[in-house]
Amino acid sequence: MTLNRLLVSKPWLWSFAATIVVWVITVLFTGGASSFGLSQAALTFAAFSVVVGIGQMFVITLGPGNIDLSVPATMTLSGTLALKLMDVQDGMIAVGLLASIGIGLIIGIGNYALIKALRIPPIIATLSMSFIVQSVAIWSNRGLRIKPPETLANFATSGIFGIPNVALVALLLSIVAWVLLEKSIYGRWISAIGQSTFAARMAGIPVDGTRLVTYMLCAVLASVCGYLLASFSGGAALNMGSEYLLMSIAVVVIGGTAVAGGNSNIPGIWGASLFMFLVVSMLNTYGFGAGFRLILTGLIIIAVILLAGGRQSLR
Repeated sequence: MTLNRLLVSKPWLWSFAATIVVWVITVLFTGGASSFGLSQAALTFAAFSVVVGIGQMFVITLGPGNIDLSVPATMTLSGTLALKLMDVQDGMIAVGLLASIGIGLIIGIGNYALIKALRIPPIIATLSMSFIVQSVAIWSNRGLRIKPPETLANFATSGIFGIPNVALVALLLSIVAWVLLEKSIYGRWISAIGQSTFAARMAGIPVDGTRLVTYMLCAVLASVCGYLLASFSGGAALNMGSEYLLMSIAVVVIGGTAVAGGNSNIPGIWGASLFMFLVVSMLNTYGFGAGFRLILTGLIIIAVILLAGGRQSLR
């Protein structure tokens, strides 16, 4: 198989190739002194993008128009309420995690209830839900910064054999997601719905139930990410999830998942998450500001969509 055909058949390779290029450029600029630290930081911060990206990928796979804009607010509320519930007590760590999962389930049900009951586009429904969830987070936070339990904080900020624990958690969730997509009937259902909702209904697939579960899964992953991020950061802030709105969408698109739905790509999310972190690091190294980084992110997404169109035409 030629290199060109390999890149066409395995679109996630593009994100990893770009990641390697940016990593080499950044390391060369710093003289190679920060290669290990840069790699650790990339794995750590990319892990959070991977967790929310997997959830967003499931939703986007459902087909055109499906997207969850409540991800940042869900992360904020989950991190805030979990830390308050744990109250710096190691014995409450599992309870806090279960509470985060419960918050995600409730928000996911609320998202799809708005979509189904009011018959409004998912982008409007989830945006409306995000305002409600963020308001609850503001009310519950009230400017207080509660620390996570010491054991949980140590877990979130340490690693095994140089690999950050949060990256290992993200890897475990990625494996579970891959099994769901590739080995379960649920994965076949969401792919079929993404390709044609009408055909899926005619085939007897429970479309509404599958979409409900998918929005719940996305919200649960966002909640777990908020739980981990608050533990890693030493507390929950009201803007802790803001950067993950664009990021959760960007890593899905850049990672090779079809924007039109019906096709997902978990390895690509890892490549895209590492790539996005390294691009930001490189721009910071060269002294570029946040505005330029956002512009560049938008341009990258547009370029990837154009490349995706080219790949489809080649097929």
